[in-house]
Amino acid sequence: MRVLLCPASLKGVLSARDAASALARGVEEAGAEAVMLPVADGGEGTAEVLETALGGDWQQARVSDPLGRPIEAIWLLLEDGRAVVEAAAAIGLPQLAPDERDPLRASSRGFGELVLAALESSPKSLVLALGGVATVEGGAGLREVVTALPVPTIVLCDVQTRLGDAARLFGPQKGASAVDVVTLTRRLEAMEELRPYAELPGAGAAGGLGAALAALDAELVPGAATVLDLLGFDQLLAECDLVVTGEGQVDATTAEGKAAGEIASRCVAAGVRCVVFGGRVLAAVEGAETVALSGDPDRAEQDLVELGRSLVAGR
Repeated sequence: MRVLLCPASLKGVLSARDAASALARGVEEAGAEAVMLPVADGGEGTAEVLETALGGDWQQARVSDPLGRPIEAIWLLLEDGRAVVEAAAAIGLPQLAPDERDPLRASSRGFGELVLAALESSPKSLVLALGGVATVEGGAGLREVVTALPVPTIVLCDVQTRLGDAARLFGPQKGASAVDVVTLTRRLEAMEELRPYAELPGAGAAGGLGAALAALDAELVPGAATVLDLLGFDQLLAECDLVVTGEGQVDATTAEGKAAGEIASRCVAAGVRCVVFGGRVLAAVEGAETVALSGDPDRAEQDLVELGRSLVAGR
């Protein structure tokens, strides 16, 4: 029995890589072959899973955090010459303390600086991963420093939100009050240079960074599906008997662009059994067996070891 293990991260608890390792221990203890393929949906953690599968060299640059303070951020140069840059590495929400979150002030300039640092290495193309950022400013800060993208660029969007919905849907989690959401929405609507791109799926990703990058001639693509293609998921799927994926919380959004939902859909199409786990499960995933873990962060690793073991033992 060959088991493909492709979890996303359990945010704040286990990385995708660590989750895959825990599952593999259980699978191997039960006597099956484990194939590890940690995944991401195009947001934070994307560079790590690409490095795990494809190799590459981590690079470092000094850039600005969302409030303009200097920080060290990393990006990835893949072995084939593509540069992978995550917005969250420079302007991610975790860069700020909870009482510092203020999307009326937060700028994407640091992400632009990180993109420029990657371009200095003369990559053959750019892969830009959006998601998990502290900003809702239509990429205004990024556009102050990046005026053109001289190499082919794809933008991995972790959501397919349009620009006009960005502040309403994601502003509150970044510290915006109800009044702030109105202000932020009006700001985005007033950006005439983004208007031609406002209705593109993914334009509202990362607080409007999707639209800003589209205005620079980058191609917006669904994050989870593109990451799976880059990882060679379909080829591995054809060689496995069971697929195990999951994330910290499985809910209605899992099937709407998250990695676990995309994997379940591909498994259904291929006729391969799929199990989706969640630390919390609020909704089942169509076509997959949905399994809730204990929900205790301290037990997450052991929960996954036991899940891997039980799936093989109960085959």
